[in-house]
Amino acid sequence: MSDRLTGIALTWRVERRDGIALGLTSHDRDLRIDGFDYRAAPGMTPSAVKRSDDLSADTMEVGGALTGAAITERALLAGRWDGARVAVAAVDWTSGTVIAELGEGRIGAVEVADNGFTAELAGLAALLDRPVAEATAPECRAELGDVRCRVALAPRRRFARVVAGDGAILTLDMAEPTANAYGGGRLRWFGGGNGGLDSAVAASSGDRVTLRSPPAEAPEGALVELIEGCDKSLATCAGRFANAANFRGEPYLPGIDLLTRYPGG
Repeated sequence: MSDRLTGIALTWRVERRDGIALGLTSHDRDLRIDGFDYRAAPGMTPSAVKRSDDLSADTMEVGGALTGAAITERALLAGRWDGARVAVAAVDWTSGTVIAELGEGRIGAVEVADNGFTAELAGLAALLDRPVAEATAPECRAELGDVRCRVALAPRRRFARVVAGDGAILTLDMAEPTANAYGGGRLRWFGGGNGGLDSAVAASSGDRVTLRSPPAEAPEGALVELIEGCDKSLATCAGRFANAANFRGEPYLPGIDLLTRYPGG
């Protein structure tokens, strides 16, 4: 029994949204299990794994050191690990066999401090915490281009090159097709230090776009894909997209903000 207990180690297989996979272990040396390498650096330290047989969410936390070979502070702050899929397992490091699958989830909140990091993992049961019924609102609840909106996004995606960057404001080598076309949309980075990341666009005007937060790396010369956005108002849905039939909001339904919604109300 003593040999069985001392031969147990924990492993984490982390798969980022851009397809990069990384194996980490709590053991003091690298392990190879089922043809996949699990690195001892950055020395992952887990909290207690909370599992339940009811509908409550499974959660845990893991912590580790920031190392250039595995996980860097810059990559964490840039959001490269946000939403990454994580599979946790207990293995026998003496034979390389999996003893138990402890669960899987996605990385949530990440904190960086004192040359280390702590990441919260939320299991699949956490999805049950979402509201069952949608609340009424004057704005559309669909996302531009999804199955409820039905606006075709293919003609509303364009590639451009970043000419200059000033914080969150980027100057491109092309102008927008309509006023504030990319406001509320997305900007995807191809190549360069920001390659593989997405940025939310707050507003656009002419050949300039304003991001909600500055890019992690210098943007000059980078190739980007711009995806149009929507302010979710009925006027924009009908006038710009001719899609009022699929509008998912209640712009004329009185609410508790009735007196403040209109000037002089």
